[in-house]
Amino acid sequence: MLNRLQNRSSSRHRMSFGMSAAVLALLAVVIPAVPAGAQPDPLVYPGMEIHQDSVLCTLGYVDPTTRTAFTAGHCRASGTVTDKTGTVIGTQGSYRDNTPDGMTVDTNHQIADWEVIHLLPTATVNNVLPSGKALVTDPAVVPVAGMPVCHFGVVTGESCGTVEAVNNGWFTMANGVVSRKGDSGGPVYTTTADGRTVLIGVFNSTWGTYPAAVSWQTASSEARADTISAASAEITPVSAQP
Repeated sequence: MLNRLQNRSSSRHRMSFGMSAAVLALLAVVIPAVPAGAQPDPLVYPGMEIHQDSVLCTLGYVDPTTRTAFTAGHCRASGTVTDKTGTVIGTQGSYRDNTPDGMTVDTNHQIADWEVIHLLPTATVNNVLPSGKALVTDPAVVPVAGMPVCHFGVVTGESCGTVEAVNNGWFTMANGVVSRKGDSGGPVYTTTADGRTVLIGVFNSTWGTYPAAVSWQTASSEARADTISAASAEITPVSAQP
């Protein structure tokens, strides 16, 4: 009787081993080997850390449809944009940057501070913030004094408060919004009554004690105008035929 039980146990062990070997063989067929040294496609999203040469900034907005992204114009460098691991995610496109030097600025001064980044075809692109919320745009949602607002920077993370004042193409924030060097270019957004997270600005700098951002509506309008202007300049006039 003991021998019979041992034989049954041995049979079950051989069957289990055989099934495990079969499963492993199947997995070996289904899962392809990753080539040595191969790099995964970079993931690009708003709020991520980006580098342009030695300049550290935050990515402000990503448009999955056009495969373009935005950050602050003063973050620009030689042209190549990488993530925190040094993997190239795109190249510098058009930009504007007239951020005044110094600690004070006239509120009537129009500040333009944005950069377009053309993302690589191999990059995996989405519009999801590190918090998991999808960041969208809506031309009807503009910054107004007292509006609840949040900002995300790679150094300080997410901080929230209210819009303090709206100026000429830019606005300041207070009551909890904080920033440090490296947060430049990060998204500034508000939550609407229907629960959407809507972009209203791209972080610029701190003026006095107030963190500031350029208006998304102004920045995106300027970017479109510059794109149209550049395209028009490249059109070669056709000479009239005799």
